[in-house]
Amino acid sequence: MMPRNWPPLLWSGLWLLVMVSALASRPLMPVDETRYLAVAWDMWREGNFLVPHLNGEPYNHKPPLLFWLIHLGWAAFGVNEWWPRLVAPLFGLGSLFLTARLARELWPEASAAARMAPLVLFGGLFWALFTTLTMFDMILAFCTLLSLIGMVRAWRASGPGDGPGGDQGGEWFGFGLMGLGIGLGVLAKGPAILVHILPVALLAPWWGRALPGGEDRRSGSWYLGLFGAVALGAAIGLAWAVPASIAGGETYREAIFWGQSAGRMVSSFAHRQPWWWYGAALPVLLLPWVLWPPIWGAAGRLPKALGRDGGVRFCIAWLIPALVIFSIISGKQFHYLLPELPAIALVLARLLFDGAAEKEGAARDQIPPGLFYVIAGIALFALPALPVPEAAPSSLDLVATGWGLAMAAAGVVVLFRHRWPLAGRLGALAALSAVFVVVIHLAMKPPLAAAYDLKPLALKLAEWQRQGISLANFSKYHGQYQFLGRLEKPITQVGILDPDLRNFLADHADGRIVAYHNKLPTAAKPIAVYRFRTRLITVWEVATVIRHPGILERAPPARAGFGKKSPSRP
Repeated sequence: MMPRNWPPLLWSGLWLLVMVSALASRPLMPVDETRYLAVAWDMWREGNFLVPHLNGEPYNHKPPLLFWLIHLGWAAFGVNEWWPRLVAPLFGLGSLFLTARLARELWPEASAAARMAPLVLFGGLFWALFTTLTMFDMILAFCTLLSLIGMVRAWRASGPGDGPGGDQGGEWFGFGLMGLGIGLGVLAKGPAILVHILPVALLAPWWGRALPGGEDRRSGSWYLGLFGAVALGAAIGLAWAVPASIAGGETYREAIFWGQSAGRMVSSFAHRQPWWWYGAALPVLLLPWVLWPPIWGAAGRLPKALGRDGGVRFCIAWLIPALVIFSIISGKQFHYLLPELPAIALVLARLLFDGAAEKEGAARDQIPPGLFYVIAGIALFALPALPVPEAAPSSLDLVATGWGLAMAAAGVVVLFRHRWPLAGRLGALAALSAVFVVVIHLAMKPPLAAAYDLKPLALKLAEWQRQGISLANFSKYHGQYQFLGRLEKPITQVGILDPDLRNFLADHADGRIVAYHNKLPTAAKPIAVYRFRTRLITVWEVATVIRHPGILERAPPARAGFGKKSPSRP
């Protein structure tokens, strides 16, 4: 018989397994991961921890919390690659424990929800994959959970059951925790955290009075406390933003106070999608649970739960307004909804383990998700024989397809676990999701190294810089070589009609220019050639470019990543 505390041991172990496979198998991924480490490197190298910089210019697309956390590890362990790759995943692990904590706050009488909600969350393929990336959204999810825990505590502490005036100390602690979460969220990804927090807080009377002990909470004092929490969060954010805006100049100030907050909501400059896009994407975000019959039964119990369960109401007040708001905003990405996935996990865990549901189950329950992983494993094994899109990296033929058989075998095992209790079957599926992520990392290690590893080129550029050779990048530069090569100087960004190109050619006779091609030019020979995805990265001597100017003219913008004339997602 398994110990009662096996779920935390399982999700912690699965997180560790996934992270080890990611660190061992995947290079830093352009353009996002390499860009964020380039910003951290520029700040570290210059000793400027107030205003983020990229390639020598102020970087106004993101606040500094991620970069500060990277610097903290570098101060302790020295400059390295492994610590930055652990920062966001550690917040992902912390989010699992905060999800369990929030479940205990919402349903103190239902311990099963607290034990199983993190398994539902980590067992989702999207969360398990995304938790390995150096991105801001996992930190934002952590801050959201922290703030929401404070919100529930503040509501409960103010109830009459604690005596006249309620537990004032607990109430202030709750609002303080809420404000701290908001402030850290602002430092992580700007005012976007309010989209995840404010609707839940404004709807507090709807969900709070359905919580045990929260029936008599007075909404007037609640909104006063909410104002104080938001003010605290704003103060934390402004403690950085005000001095940074002064130091960064007018353009930087306008960007951080408008362009990267309200400006994005009014008119997003990238990733435009129709309003219904997130609705269509939700089934993908919920794999493999959307294929599991017990989840279907839990979803059928949702309307009844909304009538009596304050915790379920809380999660719906968290999920639906954010979904609507992000659907209205033109720019859409899967990971924008990452802070809402714990809400879905909490609802599913609560409805799955409500007593009656735990007794449900049949042999066929494991068939849909089990077959999904069996088919995925077979597809991975058969990948060399499958048609692939023209835009796919040519290195896909390097995939270690044998791992697909391991995936298929694991799926077969799960198919026959129908006699296990509901918790055991859920744990088996969560473990299978982690195995899938591990298999993907191990199978894709050779093609990822061939198509995405820019470190050899970055080290070569660093060598040239140390020799005093000036470097330029043709078209949009995302800082992808700065940290990988530990470059000490910026790289000049030039374009075909850009005066900077003419000036660079005139002033740096011994310089080098990095360009991007679909096919290798025949007019001249570059001094170095590297591969990135489906494209070729070439390095040219200035003298060669002067003799053959058409070389750069024939370097079109990249389909994805480098060389784009329009900005990609910062």
